[in-house]
Amino acid sequence: MTPLLKKLLRINWVLLLTMFGILIFGVFAIESAARHVGQGGEWFARRQQIWILLGTGVYLTTSLIDYRLFKFIGIPMYIGGIGLMVAALKVGNEVHQISLGGIAFQPAQFMVVAGIILLSFLIQDLPQWHKIFRIPLVLVTTILVLSMIPFGLVAMAGDMGSALMWVPVIAVAMLVGGVPYRYLTFFTLLGVALIPLAYYVIMPKVSKRGAQRIELFIDSKQGRELDIRGDAYAQYYVTMAVGRSGYKGLGHGAGEEKGSLHANKYIPWKTAHNDFIFGVIAEEQGFRGTMILVTAFGLLIIQCVYIAYYSRDMAGQVIAGSIAALFGAHVFQNIGMCIELLPITGIPLPLVSYSGTFVLMCMFMLGLVQSVWIHKSKGTPELEEKTVEMSVRE
Repeated sequence: MTPLLKKLLRINWVLLLTMFGILIFGVFAIESAARHVGQGGEWFARRQQIWILLGTGVYLTTSLIDYRLFKFIGIPMYIGGIGLMVAALKVGNEVHQISLGGIAFQPAQFMVVAGIILLSFLIQDLPQWHKIFRIPLVLVTTILVLSMIPFGLVAMAGDMGSALMWVPVIAVAMLVGGVPYRYLTFFTLLGVALIPLAYYVIMPKVSKRGAQRIELFIDSKQGRELDIRGDAYAQYYVTMAVGRSGYKGLGHGAGEEKGSLHANKYIPWKTAHNDFIFGVIAEEQGFRGTMILVTAFGLLIIQCVYIAYYSRDMAGQVIAGSIAALFGAHVFQNIGMCIELLPITGIPLPLVSYSGTFVLMCMFMLGLVQSVWIHKSKGTPELEEKTVEMSVRE
């Protein structure tokens, strides 16, 4: 039996089938959600299918490559991501995109992936490179400095939603990486204490739109009168679409005759296939459809955690755990803003929202998780011993 065939036989089919199930669900959702945009929903659905085909190649290739080899591209990806973020700051467009070779993409998404790869191997290897990194405070400081640089650049671009995605990634990376609980507790309390400073001083300077959305969210929770024809338009009608959907919903592609808010363009139609796609899904598929989608995401994230648990080394644990945290944060934020649990941010729903490069990034990350699973059985006693020694929590 060839090595390639052995790897294919070790594929985690639950992870693979769940991912493609969500992707297919997303194609149908995009077809309806993008009906008012440009060339129409069918055009966007076909484009999404092309991105999925490309992503399938990326996913399979990444899965069959030993994830430990990606350590050699961690630093170049991280430096390249910082360069792309600086370029995005100079472009200064509203959607934080830059264009390379005719393809527009958000470097913030690439930056998070690069950060996960870099941090996973630094957490594992730094204690071996020099004994000073076996001191928890030194290791934690190194992680935070490397993380705060891209966090600051993304925040400066005005994309606070994407910047905040770093928080769960860093937290899980340090937790899985063996950082003592007392340090995690201290930095958690410090972060909570700095929230007023971030809200009243930093956020108005880096993201006025973000501060306004938070104020709008607070006003809604305090029962104050809102301008649903102005700033509160999206929050009101997206929440209305979710709340009135019932158990079965109005049906896929529901029209004006069924009283569809999306058909009447009450859901912000220009971004309905991106940020607000869950609102369209909820209105058309109802509680039944949204629970199927949420359950699928739950299964996907649980599989990532399961694979992290059975990883051959700490780097694999950090990779799979951090990706699980990132997907969980995206799902929670996107759905949360559509049900008025969180303020509105421009965070897409992974594998469902229309976004070519983001689909590729998501499938690349899940390919890394699959690689951790496929190559889990090659651990050696020496490797296991080193992994134990690198646990600074001990």
